[in-house]
Amino acid sequence: MTITENTFTGEFNYTLDSKGRLNIPSKFRSALSPENDGNFVITKGMDRCVVAYPVVEWQSRVEAGLRELSSTSQRNRLFVRSVTRYATTVRLDGQGRIQLTPYLKDYACLDRDVRIIGVVNKIEIWNPDDLENIEELSLEDFDDLSDIVIL
Repeated sequence: MTITENTFTGEFNYTLDSKGRLNIPSKFRSALSPENDGNFVITKGMDRCVVAYPVVEWQSRVEAGLRELSSTSQRNRLFVRSVTRYATTVRLDGQGRIQLTPYLKDYACLDRDVRIIGVVNKIEIWNPDDLENIEELSLEDFDDLSDIVIL
């Protein structure tokens, strides 16, 4: 059971098959709202991972935010290009898998073992070793942010 539709939490270990397909955890599949029709948009993450947005989340937040950036700014154009050029819509197959593109697999150094993390409105797909090497949030920063979020 999930808190709300299109909300993803938790961490799961999975493997990519030989064709680059990845099983999405059943908990995440059941959280996907019907409006998505089993579709995600996958692209480069801010960190060296792949992010998968439910298609309605992509359209309402990411796409809408990108449209707001002025195209007269080179910095904005480069950012929009960086996000969208590797973005692709993928659909869950009959076994609950999505197909990762070769570029995104290379970008995130995904070979066989992957760690899938729910990050509220999106899913991150990581090389487990890379995820372990990321610096942890300091206790002070955690306290400051939890005051804002009211944990």
